[in-house]
Amino acid sequence: MSRFHHMTPAVCCCSKTQSGEKYTDPFKLGWRDLKGLYEDIRKELLISTTELKEMSEYYFDGKGKAFRPIIVVLMARACNIHHNNSRDMQASQRSIALIAEMIHTASLVHDDVIDDASSRRGKHTVNKIWGEKKAVLAGDLILSAASIALARIGNTTVISILTQVIEDLVRGCPDPMVHEIAYQYGKNVGIAFQLIDDVLDFTSCSDQMGKPTSADLKLGLATGPVLFACQQFPEMNAMIMRRFSLPGDVDRARQYVLQSDGVQQTTYLAQRYCHEAVREISKLRPSPERDALIQLSEIVLTRDK
Repeated sequence: MSRFHHMTPAVCCCSKTQSGEKYTDPFKLGWRDLKGLYEDIRKELLISTTELKEMSEYYFDGKGKAFRPIIVVLMARACNIHHNNSRDMQASQRSIALIAEMIHTASLVHDDVIDDASSRRGKHTVNKIWGEKKAVLAGDLILSAASIALARIGNTTVISILTQVIEDLVRGCPDPMVHEIAYQYGKNVGIAFQLIDDVLDFTSCSDQMGKPTSADLKLGLATGPVLFACQQFPEMNAMIMRRFSLPGDVDRARQYVLQSDGVQQTTYLAQRYCHEAVREISKLRPSPERDALIQLSEIVLTRDK
């Protein structure tokens, strides 16, 4: 099954400003608003049962990348500055950063159950330690807590969580153009992040990634590197159609990918999406937060785990 669509490669370089100066460190800048992030998330998880509490808090140990909360707070400040030159962070905007991390983490817990994964972030998964049924419950509890936190923000007309995130992120800024800039930046950086994830599944070792590599092939998924490799090795089509289910399919597919330019082509495509993210966010008024979002797109391309 393929989760990869557009395949027109392009190259971009987004490492420096037009003046040639390096951008602000996005993580250092973003963490000003995220101090106590995981403590605040754990406060939202009001669970009385000791075991459920331990499961629900398991991944909120400060060892994640916090990539999504960083984007939220940087985008919030960049939009505030663009709209009314205000450097103040609204409480609802910071709440969205917490909620984004909670929803993401709940999805990880559920994904690990679906994938029967045994390790993540260098340690055993929730389902490996406590079993599938309890892991599903833990993920549901995190989602429930996130939904309660979302409801407290006060927007009852929201149709979807994504709409809520965008709307509250730029709350106080009625300009539809800014809404669209925030959406396009997030979409393009998100796609680039996934493409690089697909690349790392072939180029990084398990210890570096904190989880097994070739995981997508084992799940029957044809990601970017596989689809690009298929253009050079059409015999891979049969393996894709049967979702790499026969003995030896995973190993053969991996070798085909490594012999092809699939990894490079996927990287080029990720660069293209990052270039588009930079083009969109550059429409905002200059600010340290805007420049940090630009730098964040480069970090997406150069990360190794």
